Amino acid sequence: MRALAAQLTGDTVANVVPVGGGGNNRLYRVVGAREEYALKRYAGDGDGARERYEREFGGLRFLWGEGVRCVPEPVALAPEAGVAIYRWVAGEPAGAVLGGDIEALAGFVARLHALRLAPGAQGLGPAREAVTSPAELNRQIERRVERLRGVAAEHPGLGGLLDEIAAEALRRSGTQPGAVALAAHRLTLSPSDFGLHNALRTAAGLVFVDFEYFGWDDPVKLVADVLWHPGMELAQRERRKFFTLAADVYGVDPEFSTRFNRDAPLYGLRWALIVLNEFLPEVWDRRVAAGQAAERSCVLELQLAKAAGLLDRVRRNAVPA
Repeated sequence: MRALAAQLTGDTVANVVPVGGGGNNRLYRVVGAREEYALKRYAGDGDGARERYEREFGGLRFLWGEGVRCVPEPVALAPEAGVAIYRWVAGEPAGAVLGGDIEALAGFVARLHALRLAPGAQGLGPAREAVTSPAELNRQIERRVERLRGVAAEHPGLGGLLDEIAAEALRRSGTQPGAVALAAHRLTLSPSDFGLHNALRTAAGLVFVDFEYFGWDDPVKLVADVLWHPGMELAQRERRKFFTLAADVYGVDPEFSTRFNRDAPLYGLRWALIVLNEFLPEVWDRRVAAGQAAERSCVLELQLAKAAGLLDRVRRNAVPA
């Protein structure tokens, strides 16, 4: 690892220290003679890992080229090893919401939305699992339900919950129009997994990390994901504030609020299915490869409860905003 880090940075490497990572990667702190770096190894099969590092490294290179500095600086990429090097960000996980955080979140999405018009933006690809029509949102929910049904027999309680989620999705989707795709001028650039759960608090302010799913997407999905994300512990007033600020950003689209009110419950159901991913063997194997050490039975019990809670909020029409 030290040799690879030295090759990629062109620096003399004194040490490479594991510092954790996310569910899809391992992160290391590289201590060089000149400065420090973050080495990120993308877990998973070749195609899955390649898609994530290409989106992240390419997206961050575009943002840095446009003068955005509240994201990690990309340094070097080693595709054959599934490794990327970024400039080390000195900070701590953002944690609970502090004064100014909601404005910082909204300010960043405003900057991304403005950059949709920048040279080179059209060369960026769609976000991972981008949603550009109601039909696509329904398809994603159906695909997630079917994948999880494949393992439901092995896990008591999973099948029944999937039946309930599918029934609620069917009821909600009846209010949607057909498969008309969202016009390109209504799309925005999105980190796709955005929020304080993926931010570091530094002396210069918040730095946003994890762009593995970056690309073009519906701004309704970006806002709904922030407000539904189980890792975002926002009070209702904070949710309303973020929605209001984001609606100002995307208000150039007169249908933004209408589409949000229509689709937000379905995004809640989509999140209920996302938190059940650990039931899938291939996803669990990737979590283990990325450093997951918790007992799987405990994790699955927790995720089942989270999904049931999200379903309950959808049923109660507790739309985040």
